[in-house]
Amino acid sequence: MVFLNLYLRKKLINPPTSTMKEIFKKPFRFALLLISILVIHSCTKNKEPLVVVKPHSSIVLIGNNLGSRMLNFGTFETEMQLRYPTDSLIIRNMCDGGDTPGFRPHSGRVSPWAFPGAEKFQTELAQNSGSEGVFETPDEWLSQLQADIILGFFGYNESFEGPHGLENYKAELNAFIKHSLKQKYNESTPPQLIIVSPITFEDISDHVDVPNGENANQNLKLYSEAMKEVCLANNIPFINAFQASKNWYDTDNNDLTIDGSQLNKEGYEKFGQFLADELTGKKKVSSAAKRLAVNEAIKEKNFYWHNDYKIPNGVHVFGRRHAPYGPDNYPYEIKKTRELTAIRDSMIWATVQNKSYDVVSADALTSSLPPVATNYNLGNKESILQYKYGDEALKTLTVPKGYKVSLFASEKEFPDLANPAQISFDNKGRLWVATLPSYPHYKPGDPKPNDKIIILEDTDNDGKADKKIVFADKLHLPIGFEFAPEGVYVSQGTNLKLYTDTDGDDKADKVEIVLSGFDDHDTHHAISAFCADPSGAFYMSEGIFLHTNVETSYGPVRATNGGFYRYNPQRKQLERTLQVAIPNPWGIAFDEWGQDFFLHTSGPKVNWMMPSSLKPIYGISSPLTEELIEEAHRVRPTSGMEFISSSHFPDEVQGDMLLANSIGFLGLKQHQMMEDGTGYTSKHRQDLITSNDPNFRPVEMEFAPDGSLYIVDWHNVLIGHMQHNARDPLRDHVHGRIYRITYPSRPLVKPAKIDGASIEQLFENLKLPEYRTRYRTRRELRGRNSDEVLTALRIWVSNLDTSASKYDHNRLEALWVTWGMNKVDANLLEALLKSDDHKVRAAAVRVLRYMGHQLNNSLDLLKVAASDIHGRVRLEAITAASWLPKSQGMEILEVARKHPLDEWMQDSFNFAETRLTGNFLEKADEKILASHLKGAELEVFAKGKKIYETEGYCITCHQEGGTGLQKAGYPTLVGQEWVLGDEERLIKLALHGLYGPMNIMGNHYEGQVPMMAFKGLLKDDEIAAVLTYARNAFGNKASVINPEQVKQVREATKDRNGFYTPEELLKEHPMK
Repeated sequence: MVFLNLYLRKKLINPPTSTMKEIFKKPFRFALLLISILVIHSCTKNKEPLVVVKPHSSIVLIGNNLGSRMLNFGTFETEMQLRYPTDSLIIRNMCDGGDTPGFRPHSGRVSPWAFPGAEKFQTELAQNSGSEGVFETPDEWLSQLQADIILGFFGYNESFEGPHGLENYKAELNAFIKHSLKQKYNESTPPQLIIVSPITFEDISDHVDVPNGENANQNLKLYSEAMKEVCLANNIPFINAFQASKNWYDTDNNDLTIDGSQLNKEGYEKFGQFLADELTGKKKVSSAAKRLAVNEAIKEKNFYWHNDYKIPNGVHVFGRRHAPYGPDNYPYEIKKTRELTAIRDSMIWATVQNKSYDVVSADALTSSLPPVATNYNLGNKESILQYKYGDEALKTLTVPKGYKVSLFASEKEFPDLANPAQISFDNKGRLWVATLPSYPHYKPGDPKPNDKIIILEDTDNDGKADKKIVFADKLHLPIGFEFAPEGVYVSQGTNLKLYTDTDGDDKADKVEIVLSGFDDHDTHHAISAFCADPSGAFYMSEGIFLHTNVETSYGPVRATNGGFYRYNPQRKQLERTLQVAIPNPWGIAFDEWGQDFFLHTSGPKVNWMMPSSLKPIYGISSPLTEELIEEAHRVRPTSGMEFISSSHFPDEVQGDMLLANSIGFLGLKQHQMMEDGTGYTSKHRQDLITSNDPNFRPVEMEFAPDGSLYIVDWHNVLIGHMQHNARDPLRDHVHGRIYRITYPSRPLVKPAKIDGASIEQLFENLKLPEYRTRYRTRRELRGRNSDEVLTALRIWVSNLDTSASKYDHNRLEALWVTWGMNKVDANLLEALLKSDDHKVRAAAVRVLRYMGHQLNNSLDLLKVAASDIHGRVRLEAITAASWLPKSQGMEILEVARKHPLDEWMQDSFNFAETRLTGNFLEKADEKILASHLKGAELEVFAKGKKIYETEGYCITCHQEGGTGLQKAGYPTLVGQEWVLGDEERLIKLALHGLYGPMNIMGNHYEGQVPMMAFKGLLKDDEIAAVLTYARNAFGNKASVINPEQVKQVREATKDRNGFYTPEELLKEHPMK
């Protein structure tokens, strides 16, 4: 203990400029031990140890999801520490989903290549994915960790290329091995490199609807044998996990995987022991009685290691948003995290030796984090933290005549209601809320995150919550959740987890990591805003900057930048449904007919999703449809979406779309939705709620069982992440409100019985007008006995009134039930494909797209749909075609080509054809709209255009055409003197940002969210270029800014730390 504390003082607690390599040096390592000759055994010998383990050996795991998930269980590390109790092993897991020997992408690193020349082994993955930052390369990390022993887990992702990809994979693996053996990561000797094969695919298809693994295992065996061959040729050890796991499946009566491809807890226990036995030659375990305690210590260490190697919000740590605020705190946070990790290493070593260790005292010696000062100041300091409560808060809210708003719950009555982000009503009519007091992410040295999902209930029906239950705690940023019969799916950083209440006490007591490999490089961009489609598969949004690689039983799912996922729990299948050029989607809703719409917070746009739901191409965005919101009512950042479907609300507003907005315009916009040929259009009807409280942040909404509308108020003085440090002390971690909107002159809806209702009653619920009632009813039916449900369904459908106006919609609800039961009714599907209503036919094609594997004639049915008289039906077939094998998909496109392709269809058709033919080359079509500039000045303009259009820079607020968003508080750049006037004034505000109220062209702007400072983001020539663009685009004409001007202003104002205010700049540079 004393020695470690001295070590911390001397080695870890050093200036923030100290490098990782210094932090990871091992003071106990003797030079003679490092120079020792490493004994490498051949692939065929496994009775002797495969590696030489010495005191303080650094063992590093690299590779794919098989290795990455080991971090969560810690069984392999436990076995190794128990086998070498006095050797103080240092074990680090660098594995990540989707990694191959040469391709290891990261959001915070420009290059995805693990070694020089690795790019030649990839085709589609060689596309530029737009990643940026200075995150270290794999080789740099291995050097910082001074790796002695490296375990490489590869072969699973690559096996999906089949036999034709085998030779390329062998070449990639061989190149990786040769590169690695030339390195001296420990500064002395080449690493001891061991390659581990993929495991066998377990056949659990008799009780889980996943592939049976027959085809997968043919490829996995082929690739495992190839790996053995390459290892033998390079004289390095190979561990055959494929054969070992096959033996486990043959002899164990329990499932060892959760989906055929991912090991469960019991599976990893076997795997961890197997790896340790292979590496050590079945070295005897000492202190076996300490296994549980050692394992807990290892998982504690892995928590801190994960917060280093995979730190949430890395975009601010080493990514494109590191400047201007990241340097103020993150170097210190990383340093402290590494100190805390080293302390946990010592705790592991003490535990395995049955010694006591005072973690608290050791933690107290770690570095202190410097305070971060706020930069929030609108000139009215007394009002900065003026939070309103109760009736005073209600008085700030305005609703249209006839409506009423009331407070359902707040942090005053329920302190756990802090930073609420998502809500959903369960089948019992109770409101579940995800709370995020740890946002934007955990800070080292603080208590571990304790975000929660809580259940709020109004037991006396007075419209106010009076009961709270904590369903799950100790969470970290649960920014999305969705119910299913098997539990609650929750977003948890890089993981999608399933929380289950097994004993009926409304508290989760079982947790399973369903999928791993999601990115949380920017925590508010991570998988979020969960919403189920009519089948119960749920959509998850993901924002720009992120690079996700998730391994599934159907193959790897790779995604870059903005889009949506669809996860089907019934089949345990994930797809990247949407990959489009949007910054930060945070809202999705389905209309009465199953058509999906989405919005994105960094822009004012709302889009129809289906036309863009094409099988993505890595690094390339699918086409977006037309903007649905009329220009005069575009606001940002929108962050919640719902269609009005409540007989408690007026008849004329049914089907209207609601959008929540949380900066500038604070409230809900309500738009009437209308069909427009193949697609849709909208018209603003009213603002359903507005507030003059600048802390009001509506971010989510949902209709309750009684037909009232519930709104989530994040309620925070700071909401911007570009304009303020992530650790700004004014970021609130305690406030949160839930409001309720009613229409008192109409009766509330009598809540339909769902939980505990008979199957017959549940089917009758599907006739009710409220979408959310039907949504929850279908969810309840998915949890019932499928044979009983399907039998009752056939009777219900046969008894429907064929003359009723809702007859086809009722039959569509029945079809959706069979879709959700994962047993589609083929006869009903074919009948609805022939409906007179194009909305029904389009919805039926969507079911066909996802359930075609259960039909013998799915291709023929899609070809019929591709020739439908209505464009929307044809478009459904076109998007479905992009997901099929080339020959089948092209058959459908050839049919569709014979019919008109309107503005909603053309781009989707072209992309689907490109996807199927394999032509992934994007055409550069730069539009230069400044004909008055020539030569070098035009080149500067073009450079500035690219900077302007970088997401998170100018275009986010001021929009593509420079018109800004008046309703949201973002001024136009067109023809106004702040842009076209004094050059020095413009340079100053670009360098240091602008904050505070101002008047522009007769419009007043409160300036609550500042224009960010670019001095740490852009160089002099880049600022000159983007200002030149702004002064000469959008019809503007003004002088060109040159880099020397920027350099002079930067030097003259170098001591300035805060934003300029408009008042201050106008004193220095008055308007002429």
